[in-house]
Order: sequence, then structure tokens, then C-alpha cells
Amino acid sequence: MALAQTWSVALVGLEGHLVEVEADIAQGLPKTTLIGLPDTSLSEARDRVRAAVVNSGERFPDRKVTIGLSPATLPKTGSHYDVAIALSLLTAAGVVDPSSLRQTAIIGELGLDGRIREVRGALAMTLAAALAGFDRIVVPDLNVGEARLVPGIEVYGARSLRQVLALLRGVEIPDEAPPRAEPRLVSESLTRVPAVDLDDVIGQREGRRAIEAAAAGGHHLFLHGPPGSGKTMLAERLAGLMPDLSTDDSLEVSAVHSLAGLLTNDAELVVRPPFIAPHHTASLASLVGGGSGVPRPGAISCAHRGILFIDEAAEMHPLTLDTLRQPLESGFVEVHRAAAVAKFPARFMLVLAANPCPCGLSGTNQGICSCTPQVLARYRQRISGPIKDRIDIQRQILPAARTISDGEPAESTAVVAERVQLARDRQAHRYQGTAWILNSEVPGPILRREHPLDAASNKLLEDHYAAGRLTARGFDRVVRLAWTLADLAGAGTPTVELTHEAFQLRAGEPLAPLSDARPLRGIA
Repeated sequence: MALAQTWSVALVGLEGHLVEVEADIAQGLPKTTLIGLPDTSLSEARDRVRAAVVNSGERFPDRKVTIGLSPATLPKTGSHYDVAIALSLLTAAGVVDPSSLRQTAIIGELGLDGRIREVRGALAMTLAAALAGFDRIVVPDLNVGEARLVPGIEVYGARSLRQVLALLRGVEIPDEAPPRAEPRLVSESLTRVPAVDLDDVIGQREGRRAIEAAAAGGHHLFLHGPPGSGKTMLAERLAGLMPDLSTDDSLEVSAVHSLAGLLTNDAELVVRPPFIAPHHTASLASLVGGGSGVPRPGAISCAHRGILFIDEAAEMHPLTLDTLRQPLESGFVEVHRAAAVAKFPARFMLVLAANPCPCGLSGTNQGICSCTPQVLARYRQRISGPIKDRIDIQRQILPAARTISDGEPAESTAVVAERVQLARDRQAHRYQGTAWILNSEVPGPILRREHPLDAASNKLLEDHYAAGRLTARGFDRVVRLAWTLADLAGAGTPTVELTHEAFQLRAGEPLAPLSDARPLRGIA
């Protein structure tokens, strides 16, 4: 009898688990058995491995072969265990020296001719192997770019099983034809960051102020107005105002994109905040994540540390839009399936854009609205109250004049982005040593206790709350927004004027000085 082991990685959500791949060759009729909760694609590895071993010039054992994947209670899904299974089998057969596989993790799918095909999630798997203390990992040649983004581990890219065996035997590595990249199932245009500048926007002083505050504090944003007023233009320019990702965030975002199949073959770390813009007809599973077996990340996880922009939000199915409630509060999403529960990070900035009614003319001077009161009520209810209550900034965007009213040129993205960076630096200094980075992330009770507003600002908000103009959640969100406006202004604490402006941004009222404040209706 002969027994050997290799190591691979299983992914449950974004969390990697080391999997011990054991091969046992015993006396008996030729048969290959695979155990350890494999899914269908993994169960087919028996046939793929047999053909790949034979076509690589090696002899497949004509005995009873048992392949075990441990821990046995962990569901295994995918075809990336193929190379580890093949090497474990050949080690048990005495073809490979067991010492050459020490501290080496192995991932890759085998073709019948012995080629090694690319897999999803190579970055997350490499990160898990590095954290587990492995010195080296073998990955498909097409996944080398993303695997080498992880520091502290040696990455070897292989095009075929023959090349891996040559490496382990210490002989000359045979040359192989470059592998052909598999077609991407997820369009890379989904993550396209628009190459636009803020100085393209004419007028829209209040809209520009809203996206600047949103970028500085990470606040959610709702833009509503008639078609052609500039809602999408403002939303697309929001991404350019945000600073580059930190090293840790960049690695985490890149791991999510690797698992979703969004990284290109010449992968580099995602250094810019992602801009994810799913169509309003997107399904619930595509937004949240899902799939058979172990779930894959959806659009909200791909937007982690970036922007999730939903244009024509009122046209999206209300149940699909309401699935954003829990991620907006917690910063992560859990996808429950019978096989496993996958947890993905989802701390994104939500940006919604919608028309005021089906015809788009309600509340504007662009024409007469043809929608009945019943149609108007139903349309506005498609974005539920709980979703709106979680959005910090709500702005009506009306068509601007063709000339800039103040006669001065509009500020460019670079100028506003510099102010946003300074505001974020102030937040980083204020929350140094805590788990929070931005004002929008700090729990309300802690913000009120450790960074209280002055008496005048508190009284202003308490009056609004007592009059029913603010909910309890809205109170905290106005406080966070007031701190962001103070950071943009370079003030030590929010003044009553900045707090009043924060309330106006929250309530969707036209920006006006506190002395011109008018009675408001409804709950903000």
C-alpha cells in the first residue's frame, strides 16, 4: 500500500480553507473513488486526472485508488483541485518525491491533454495559503499575475502537468504553447470607471456639493429629477473624487474581483475605488450573489470600498432593491445555501438615480405631467421608505441653464478631489486607533458621545426630531454628515450653519442659509 498527500485551498465566500488532498493506492480491482463532499464538477476530476496523467506520459495506477479531501465536513466545489489530486496520486505511486511538495499549495484545473486551465479566485486562494504559512504555491500560468499580488509567498505558474512534474523532479522544464484564456462570464464593462471630469458639468451647484460631501464622508446618495438633468453625469464623476484605496483595501477588493472573474490575465491590484453599475433589470442573485453550491459574489460585493450606481432605480424590482437594507447597515452580505454560508464584504457607497414619475415631468417646469396621482404614488413607493431612510444625501437635480450663473469656470475633478483627500485625512486622524475610517461608518451613539455637536447644533436637530422631520436613524446620519461638511471646511467641529446644511442635504431641501430656513414637512 502507498499513501501520499498534497495541499489545495477551498473558498467559502472570500474565506480560504486549506484542504489536505490524500491519495491511497491499495490492492484491488482498478477503481478510483473520490470522497470528502465533492460537488459534481469535482467528482468529474477522476476522469480528468486519469486522462491528463496518461497523456502527460505517466502511468495511472491500475489498482484501487482512493482520493480523500479533508476536512471531510467542508463542502468542496470547483475543478481547481485537479492538479493537487494528480500530484498526490503520482506521489503515492512513487513518481514524485514527497519532500518536493512540502509547504506547497496547488491549484489548477486539468485538461484531458494535461494542460492546466485558469481558475477563479486564485488571488483569494493564494492569500489563504500565505496566511497559513505556506512557502510556495503552484497556479495556472494565466493566474500568475493575480497570485503574485500577494506578498510573502513564492508563486510558480505552470502551463501543463508535465511542467509541474519537471519542476518537482528538478529537471529541465519542457516548453509548452501559451494557454488560451477562457471567455469571461462577467463583462468587464460592468466595472468600467468613466474617464470623465467634473468640469464637464455646467451649473448644478447643489448637485456638485452633494457628490463632494458624499465622496468625502462615504455617504449614500439619491439623485432624482427629470430626464437629461444631469443625474448620471454627476454620479459618474463621483468616482474620480475618491482617493486611491489603501494597501489592505486594495488587496481585499482585488480578491473579490478575482473570485467574481473580473480581473484580467495581466492582473494588477485594484487601486481605484470600483464603480459598479448594474442594469435596473438585474436579478436578485446577480446583485447579492449566489449560484449553485458555494455562492459567488454579486454586484454589491464587487462594489466593496467603491460605488454601486443604480440608474433608473425606480424601475428596479422593489424586492431586489430592498435586499440592500442589511448590507447598507452592516457592510457585508451573507448568502445562505444548503451546502454553505458565504460571507462577502460589501461596504460600498450606494448612489441611486431616478425620475420623479413615469413621464419624468412631475415637480418640474419642463412641461405638464401626465401621470395620475395614483400612478405617482405607486411610482414613488417603488423605492421604499427604509431604503430612503438609509441614504444620507437626497437631492433634486433640475436642468441647469446653459451658462454658469456666477460667471466662473466650474471646478475640475482634481481640485475637488484634493479637498476630499484633505477631509478624509482629518477623519483618519480623528478615528485613529479605532475600527472606523470615514464619518459614515461611525456608530451614532459613539459619535454623539465622543465627538458631540455644540449646544446650538444639538438644539437644531432636536427641534427637527421633535417635529417629526427626522427619524432616529436620520438624526445620526445628519450628525455624521455635519462632521463631513466640517472636515471639508477645515473646521474643528461642525457649526450650527454646517449642521443646518447637513439637514438640508438629508431632507432634499434647496440649500439656503439658516436665517432663511422655512418650515419643513415630512420625515427626513
